Amino acid sequence: MTPPLRQMLDDVLAGHRLTEEEAVRLLRTHDRGVWEIAAAADTLREQKVGDVVTYVRNQNINVTNLCVNACGFCGFSRKPGDADVFFHDEATVREKARMARERSVTEICTVSGLHPEFDAQSYVDIYSWIRDEAPGVHIHASNPMEVAYAAKRSGLSTREVLLEMQAAGLGTLCGTAAEILVDSVRAVICPDKIDTATWVRVIKEAHGLGLRSTATIMYGHCETEADRARHFAVLREIQDNTGGFTEFVPLSFIHKNTPLYRAGQAPPGATGREDILMFAVSRLFLDNIDHIQTSWVKLGTKMAELALLSGADDLGGTLFEESISREAGARDTDYLDPAEMRRMATDLGRTLRQRTTTYALLPD
Repeated sequence: MTPPLRQMLDDVLAGHRLTEEEAVRLLRTHDRGVWEIAAAADTLREQKVGDVVTYVRNQNINVTNLCVNACGFCGFSRKPGDADVFFHDEATVREKARMARERSVTEICTVSGLHPEFDAQSYVDIYSWIRDEAPGVHIHASNPMEVAYAAKRSGLSTREVLLEMQAAGLGTLCGTAAEILVDSVRAVICPDKIDTATWVRVIKEAHGLGLRSTATIMYGHCETEADRARHFAVLREIQDNTGGFTEFVPLSFIHKNTPLYRAGQAPPGATGREDILMFAVSRLFLDNIDHIQTSWVKLGTKMAELALLSGADDLGGTLFEESISREAGARDTDYLDPAEMRRMATDLGRTLRQRTTTYALLPD
């Protein structure tokens, strides 16, 4: 017999580990039970990390929008010959890194298209340039797809590529390119990307080398609640084995300028109900990941604040020069002033604190 919702939530708060089937049930909630789930997640957030809302002062450097892949959810990538192709050379990357240093950022993030001519050395060079111009700034960059691509292009193993990146200054790996870790979904939305097993293997290799990473999900397109629950389970198992994830970052599908939406293969993104349940259920399910980040870039600041009432505890970064979500159709993505973040946190009776990439709190 299926237990009532309240009993299930009480069991989780008492230490019960949700099953995938239970997660699906929660994700399919359509009535005022949504608020009960969100309240339970907020209680668990408070127990785990307290009432601090954190953020990182960071800047993106998207080196190029040229990409050999054609993912259905992407409005950022371009092909050779497109009018708005860009590729930043060494001088430009160095200048952007200097600008980041002058803005007192603590993190520089680089994820770009898979340039047709990139290999392992290309990534090593980029990280070396950034390290030269912004010494002491944490480099949070690449993802398992880029690592696998660089390895294939260079005739190296993915572990060898990770070692080279680490030596060049890579501090943590982006846990992007995960999308949905279910191969039947990946075959629809990103058929050219690495499969689930490869993504998992590269993440575990990175964690084994001391390179921690984020964990992400990109939801609200053509996946089911069962696919989302499966994705949670894959991440929880990795974290059980490695402890290498710094946070979980739900990324709501921005639909407007994407091939997937324009071809009628996806709805116009997740609903507000789905957004709230994504944060709440992930908090309840991922009992071994302390921090859950809400992306104001994907959700907007008002919905991001609701996510902070539904299990999230982190607002992500200031994000100077965001372009990937903007190209997919998002607006107001370039920068969020910490003063506005403080207004959001204060409105919820919580305290805003700046953090490092790996969640060490910085002095006020």
